[in-house]
Amino acid sequence: MRSIPERRTVSAPQDARIPGFYKLELAARHAVLRDRFGLTDEELAILGTGAGLTWDRADKMVENCIGVFGLPIGLGLNFRVNGVDRLIPMVVEEPSIVAAVSNMARVVRDAGGFTGDADAPIMIGQVQIVDVPDMEAAVAALESPANRAALLERANDIHPNMRARGAGARDLEVRRFDAPWPMLVLHLFIDCADAMGANAINAMAEGVAPLVESLTGGRVCLRILSNLADRRCARARCRVPFDLLAGNGFDGETVARGIETAWKFADVCSYRAATHNKGVMNGIDAVAIATGNDWRSLEAGAHAYAARDGRYRSLTRWQCEDTFLCGEIELPMAVGTVGGSTQVHPTLQVLRKLLDPESAADLGIVMAAVGLAQNMGALRALATEGIQRGHMELHARSVALAAGASGEMVDRIADDLVRRGEIKLHTAQAILQALREADR
Repeated sequence: MRSIPERRTVSAPQDARIPGFYKLELAARHAVLRDRFGLTDEELAILGTGAGLTWDRADKMVENCIGVFGLPIGLGLNFRVNGVDRLIPMVVEEPSIVAAVSNMARVVRDAGGFTGDADAPIMIGQVQIVDVPDMEAAVAALESPANRAALLERANDIHPNMRARGAGARDLEVRRFDAPWPMLVLHLFIDCADAMGANAINAMAEGVAPLVESLTGGRVCLRILSNLADRRCARARCRVPFDLLAGNGFDGETVARGIETAWKFADVCSYRAATHNKGVMNGIDAVAIATGNDWRSLEAGAHAYAARDGRYRSLTRWQCEDTFLCGEIELPMAVGTVGGSTQVHPTLQVLRKLLDPESAADLGIVMAAVGLAQNMGALRALATEGIQRGHMELHARSVALAAGASGEMVDRIADDLVRRGEIKLHTAQAILQALREADR
């Protein structure tokens, strides 16, 4: 059953529009965050120096730790989701991602913003049963009302605190496979509340295994969650007038119909859909990392969901209706706002303060909106001037850095590379050498 979180009520709503933010120096950007979110000097230091995760803490998080790897933290701007302005922390190394998503969010914002909703946080725990002597009798035993109640009670006994919070195992189903390898699979449907829930799900699946074997006469093998969280989907939508899409020499209707045509390509061709959906996940993964969620789980679930009808296709849908471009996205969104690395990683705690999700469902809706905006930006570029131009303009700065440039030299060299249309390392090195000699 779909649930729509109520609109948040905050004492001082934040404005996601920060014109010229990308032009500010780091200290000025931090000053904005201090004023808007009340970040302390210690919290800003965590963001500014990369010292949030120390080696000794990292060593307790993973085995064989040898150091800490850093990635840029960008801020997605201009988002309005279900009437609430949101600033979106994004951890990603690709320069065009944050720029594109912020640009499209501004367009959608002028049209009223994104709307969205999310399912209840139901995850699936799987129990595999093999060597079943009588399949029909085993199915009947597992599905009988008394045994169903006993299995759910056993599962909830594993995590009484979850049940006390109004969550826990809700229902079950039995899936039968006859060929090529006969087996039964018991699905436990578990309400994880605001947690992603992996550990609790696995523990519940393991906890019911002895009773499952007793009821079926079979042998339990795997007991583990499924990352195809198709009962925990999030959705986002937007409706943009044609005129807001005009730009770069293209009128709005041409852009809108170009986006629709590009989407149709992904809808009919799996080869295109793979790249199309990769673009969707560019934004979603960046937010997942910034909020301490399992981006690998989200990737697996999204791509499996894209192939749910037997053919891999687009996670989004874009259509022109009258004088509007209408977009929507739906995908599994198994994310949490409690537990996991969010409790031990200092940087995640600061970034959570910026995004301020009120629940896992709220976070899932925001992430779906980010995915839709990311897809809109990619399709708009492909349907108009081509995606390479924008990529190269941003990539030029990375090439300048790789050549050894720093400070204002980076932008000077990047601009020169773009003018020449030759964004290559050896060209950047030659420009840098020439600038250094000229400045002597």
